[in-house]
Amino acid sequence: MVRRVSVLDTTLRDGAQMEGISFSVDDKLRIVSKLDELGVAYIEGGWPGSNSKDAEFFARARQIPLRHARLATFSSTRRVGAAVEQDASIQALLQADVPVAVIVGKSSAMHVTEVLGTTLAENLAMIHDTVAYLKARGLEVLFDAEHYFDGYTLDADYAVATLEAAHAAGADLLVLCDTNGGTLPSGIQRIVAATDMRLPDARLGIHTHNDTGVAVANTLVAVEAGCVHVQGTMNGYGERCGNADLSAVIPNLQLKMGYQALANGDLSILTEASRAISEIANLRPSGQAPYVGDSAFAHKAGLHASALLKNGASYQHIDPAQVGNRMRVLVSELAGRGNIIHKLAEMDLGMALSPEQTRMVAERVKQRESQGYQFEGAEGSFELIIRRSQPGYKPPFEVLDFIVLVEKRSDNDILAEATVKARVNGRMMHTAAEGDGPVNALDTAMRKALLPIYPELEPVQLTDYKVRIIDPRSATAALTRVLIDASDGQESWTTVGCSVNIIEASFHALIDSLELPLLRRASA
Repeated sequence: MVRRVSVLDTTLRDGAQMEGISFSVDDKLRIVSKLDELGVAYIEGGWPGSNSKDAEFFARARQIPLRHARLATFSSTRRVGAAVEQDASIQALLQADVPVAVIVGKSSAMHVTEVLGTTLAENLAMIHDTVAYLKARGLEVLFDAEHYFDGYTLDADYAVATLEAAHAAGADLLVLCDTNGGTLPSGIQRIVAATDMRLPDARLGIHTHNDTGVAVANTLVAVEAGCVHVQGTMNGYGERCGNADLSAVIPNLQLKMGYQALANGDLSILTEASRAISEIANLRPSGQAPYVGDSAFAHKAGLHASALLKNGASYQHIDPAQVGNRMRVLVSELAGRGNIIHKLAEMDLGMALSPEQTRMVAERVKQRESQGYQFEGAEGSFELIIRRSQPGYKPPFEVLDFIVLVEKRSDNDILAEATVKARVNGRMMHTAAEGDGPVNALDTAMRKALLPIYPELEPVQLTDYKVRIIDPRSATAALTRVLIDASDGQESWTTVGCSVNIIEASFHALIDSLELPLLRRASA
């Protein structure tokens, strides 16, 4: 029999509370579609009584045909001393017209008396009334017991009493919340197990925050202790230090603990979903994120690469394809011949290297990296090292010299001008160009020299330019690394240059970015 754990994703509510995130309604709808494709059980869309954006979201989200997920709306229990029928937030929840309601209520006696400013008995009545009212209207109700672990530590009987009030009113799930994120795994496991014993007929869930860096671990031990439902956000987005990261929780549950957490158990789009949501949130994905990070299955040490050639499981805890990721072998000063062989196969260049060529490439990489180069993020320049090592290699062009002038004029305009002398396919070319800056001027002058001979470079554009100071203690004399991203509209590549002179570093990266597409075309 398959053991199942249901997943509620709260990226659109709790995740949206993260500093730097502001989802539009269209953003939220795109995330809904991606989460449904992934196969989570619930998508918590927001609090319709709190703002007009969430109200609009629910009105539009109801039109999306969902295959796996159920939309959930969020609200608190009725207000102190008010009838639930007259509570504006509860009525807004009903107007959202979705099948699931998540209701948060206080489980800490301190919060009841000092924050809500009411009695313990009134808080229990607020929980019971709200849950019963929504159940009578046909909704599935999840009760989020806010501050449950802190409340249990303060007064265990009262914390459990809040769960009993929700359970008696018909709540489908009782979710224990580590709202402040301050409980460690041992405490989570002990309290969940004790709660499970006191409420044997209830279905328990877990909602953790990452303030001590253990939200994922807390979620997993809660399941071990009896929880059948987990809540979190994709990529761990959330207020303060974030929520439990579902991109780690879900594969751990399925691949390590034997639970089915997704509708069809298919993790193959997990990495895609994680990165798509990062893009929508306008946040850079974490390269070191477990399972879905770009570096999660990246190998740099030569010893590792050599072992992976013999057995893919030697330095990987799972097959990356299980979560839609891929193995990467990095090329650096730590690389051995195994790294080069792996990388060549990965790049699928249609060429082979002899053992001597492989040794020479590895030595070339180590030499360049000792000079400040780095090829982990500049695979275009590494590909050029491979191609330049081939018998019969001839450069499509050679730059003999260049001059760059930057002048500040009396009208406060800055003028950058570059001249380039190059031998292009046997012809001597001498060109000059102005630009918005010295690198732009060099790029324009190089294109003037190359395009008459190589018109296929016309669609190639520089798409990004990054500068990294290698030894900042040297101040303005510091070694500088430049990365240039280029694209021809179909393929993209990154090249690197390094020098104490930022113009020279930029020029080396620029030369590589223009030579690579020519060599690729010649070998096609």
